[in-house]
Amino acid sequence: MIKEQLTAYELILDMMKGKTGHISRVTYAPQKPPFDGSFPVEQPFPRCTPEEQGVSSRYLASFIREMASLREVDIHGILVLRRGHVIGEYSFGPYKNHIWHIEHSLCKSITGMAVGFLVEEGKLSLDDRIVKLFPAAGIRGNMRQKKITVRHLLTMTSGVLFNEIGIVSGDDWVKAFLDSPVSGPPGEKFEYNSMNSYMLSAIVTELTGETLVEYLTPRLFEPLGIRNFFWESCPKGITKGGWGLFMCREDAAKLGQLYLDGGVWKGQQILPREWVEESTKAYVETPPMMGYYGYGYQIWMGGRPGSFNYNGMLGQNVVVYPDLDMVLVLNAASNELFQNCVLMQVVRKYFEKRKVGVTEENEPIYEEYQPPETLPPDLVGQRLLEETKRRLAADVREEMPLKGGWPQKRKGRKASGAGKTPERRMDMLNGRDYALNVQQAGIFPLIMQVFHNNFTDGIRQIGFRKEGLKSWLLLWEGEELFRLEIGFGKSAVSEITVHGESYLLAVRGSFARDEEDRLVLKLNIAFLEEAARRIIKCVFYGEEKIKVCFDERPGMDLIMEGLEGILQAASDKTFLKNLMEFGGISLPELLVGNTVQPEIWGRRRAEMSAPVTEAIPDPS
Repeated sequence: MIKEQLTAYELILDMMKGKTGHISRVTYAPQKPPFDGSFPVEQPFPRCTPEEQGVSSRYLASFIREMASLREVDIHGILVLRRGHVIGEYSFGPYKNHIWHIEHSLCKSITGMAVGFLVEEGKLSLDDRIVKLFPAAGIRGNMRQKKITVRHLLTMTSGVLFNEIGIVSGDDWVKAFLDSPVSGPPGEKFEYNSMNSYMLSAIVTELTGETLVEYLTPRLFEPLGIRNFFWESCPKGITKGGWGLFMCREDAAKLGQLYLDGGVWKGQQILPREWVEESTKAYVETPPMMGYYGYGYQIWMGGRPGSFNYNGMLGQNVVVYPDLDMVLVLNAASNELFQNCVLMQVVRKYFEKRKVGVTEENEPIYEEYQPPETLPPDLVGQRLLEETKRRLAADVREEMPLKGGWPQKRKGRKASGAGKTPERRMDMLNGRDYALNVQQAGIFPLIMQVFHNNFTDGIRQIGFRKEGLKSWLLLWEGEELFRLEIGFGKSAVSEITVHGESYLLAVRGSFARDEEDRLVLKLNIAFLEEAARRIIKCVFYGEEKIKVCFDERPGMDLIMEGLEGILQAASDKTFLKNLMEFGGISLPELLVGNTVQPEIWGRRRAEMSAPVTEAIPDPS
């Protein structure tokens, strides 16, 4: 375990120093394919108005407007089912309904479904000890480690100390997990650890000779018509199990509806009802900061009786309300890790209990949400909902009020500064290339680099082009060139390949002037398949000099929360102290200056490297 901790500390130190290149010890190979939008949705849910299923259009409009108003949530998309019908499907610009989205830990619940199939087929018992399932692993183990069962993995009670951060130490995660110390007797305490889910995936492969994806495809994905998805694997070829899944919202909704209906899909029993019922019981208490209602078999319990949640960090959720016959699917990029978060507070407000008044003693009065079977048509309410949906999808969230009407456009100084349009500003910048003095930041936010083991080579040059009506940002990172179209007023979508992996992103630009009247170009880069954004602010010091300020969302607060958890688990407290005060500078200061929010200077190159439409040579 000391080896894994030291390797994690080395990675943190490298990030603190602003080091680039592949700084992880985990072997990298490109995996993620381009999103293929030509796939039709198979076995889609029927659509109808909310009123046909007893839900008010005005109520849904209020719900999505409130969600959109919360900048810290950064909602990307919502799908609402009632009685197996889609009654609401909303995208929040620039994000789109038809594009798959990273699910983070939401996929743990799917890994739990695979265990249910193994149990049904007689290949596995929940009381099987995991050390006996891997006879060829050469495990030393300790007495506590040898007592860990499949059930302990399912309920996050294994107590194994080898966690997500430890995986940076090498490629053999199974052996590292089985050789790891244990914090206490297995089964006694909930300790969230994604490596428990990874080990469940490894068990599937050990028992069947198939990856988790291969095993689930004929049993789960094909019967439900789920084809357009991607799930990352570890360097040994084992599906990650606890993270790394990209899936479309309607397909995620199918998995929620499957459990709502007791494992039945279109009249066919896919999973045993007994497994569904056992999976959605609370077996262990969870810390209030994570969730109030307990944890089942890779599933979080909900606030309504019988409700449960497939939950992933930063706002990925499939929320199932069996008593309402409802399923909600949400994707976001919030700055919170678990289901006790602002996003779920809004969901609970509308679909569990909401405050409707106060008593004479000023105590709150709550009313439980209970929609009727049907409602009369409400044409005005439906028009309101459709207009709300249209405006949300049009990438105008900054104009989204919580209450009241739509805001009027304000008169005054234009964002582009001095009355000049963005197009004229880009004409002025056209052809400029700036060589940066250090390479500390990349196109990927830090969270994407770590989760996909795809680390930046550092942006070394930045350029600007205007061709016809289109504006472009050019970024030279390592040996790669990224050409990003810039939208002004509305995001423009581009596709880039980073170390062999393809990603869709949308770029929205705006011009302004700073307090010294310098021209500033702010670029908001949304990764459409991810729960992350890159923010780049370019400050122009005349024509020859530039300061490029990088930031990312989710940002520093989330990163520090994750690091604190890593460092608190350290066994070497002296090393921890030295790390927190590296060279007399605090860890947060170093991370801000070198990694998360670096400010990098650049000077203009004498000649333009190349136009957008031609192959652009290496500028060095």
